[in-house]
Amino acid sequence: METTAVIGAGLMGHGISYLLARAGHEVRVFDPSADALASLKTRHLAITELLGDDPALCARVFPTGDMGVAVDGAGFVIEAATENVPLKQQIFTELEALCGPDTILASNTSSIPLKDIGVNMTDTTRLVGSHFWNPPHLVPLVEVSQLARENLPAVQRTIAILAAAGRHPVHVKRDIPGFIGNRLQHAIKREAIALVADGICDAETIDDVVKMGFGKRMAVLGPMEQSDLVGLDLTRAIHEVLLSDLDTSGAPHPYLVDLVEAGKTGMNAGQGLRKWTQAEADAVRDRLRDFLAAEAKTS
Repeated sequence: METTAVIGAGLMGHGISYLLARAGHEVRVFDPSADALASLKTRHLAITELLGDDPALCARVFPTGDMGVAVDGAGFVIEAATENVPLKQQIFTELEALCGPDTILASNTSSIPLKDIGVNMTDTTRLVGSHFWNPPHLVPLVEVSQLARENLPAVQRTIAILAAAGRHPVHVKRDIPGFIGNRLQHAIKREAIALVADGICDAETIDDVVKMGFGKRMAVLGPMEQSDLVGLDLTRAIHEVLLSDLDTSGAPHPYLVDLVEAGKTGMNAGQGLRKWTQAEADAVRDRLRDFLAAEAKTS
């Protein structure tokens, strides 16, 4: 049985620890919050109910408020703390001191380059990125990012561990902000926000165009496949007309900044790019959960 440690019992950490336990790992979960640790089993049991899993697998998870206890003897450690550079730097400095030299130290960061996270480490050859997507127990993709040539063995080991746990790991060969998925996702968001800000359409129309248009095929047809399908000559012709007119903002759009500063931060605030009642927000969350759970059960 592989012994794995997860640093963080929050939104991402609880899902990551669950899927590793589901794969047969003994998983130790560290979190400084006693409340997060106390609720971990309840949240795991909710996932077993959602997926129809055996609740007995939760017995493979051991919560602890001591990081040293969590990583003792672990061959694979995943950090799942909040997206905060100083915090992650501190955690990896501590992990390097606590873990044996062969232990892989992975970060679930969604955007921060590894070179920034490991800046205070003595040996970064075992440092890798392992970007799970939310919720990690339902979304199969994990972006495994490589800091330098010397990290390749650790990357290959990480990919093997995650593939054996039922994930779909992909290799990000260079250490860049946002890796692959978030660069693509936020390229779409940048243009979408600009279209709304420029009065081309409202936020609801953006969502309809994506969900009812090209988004319908994206689960089975990636952008490279689609380009080859329609022909690169057509893709080039569209680019010649379109690319010079796309938004190229090098910073968050003022429209987005103004919304955030006005407290209009999204569903939890009742308004973001769209207005939300509590019932509407709950319906979106339920729709996403049920869709991903159905996909997970059939995959």
